[in-house]
Amino acid sequence: MAEPQVTLDPRTLNVVEQKLRGPLEDQLTSALQAATDKIRHSYAGESVDEVTEQLFERTKAGLHPDIAAGFHPDHAQLRRVAEAIVTGH
Repeated sequence: MAEPQVTLDPRTLNVVEQKLRGPLEDQLTSALQAATDKIRHSYAGESVDEVTEQLFERTKAGLHPDIAAGFHPDHAQLRRVAEAIVTGH
């Protein structure tokens, strides 16, 4: 499985978020990759739905509280990462 990357849609960002887009994407990507690695190594047969929720919660926990408060990922994309973990890809 390729490491997941976070890309923010500039059309959905306010002016401040647009100026900080690169660092925000870097922090979100880092937190998602760390969560993915932890879940992949501890995976014990959980369902895709459970892994998706774990990805969300662990990624959010890995973020600065101000960024975590605004963390609203695309759950379809998180689910694809979860499916890759469950299928071993």
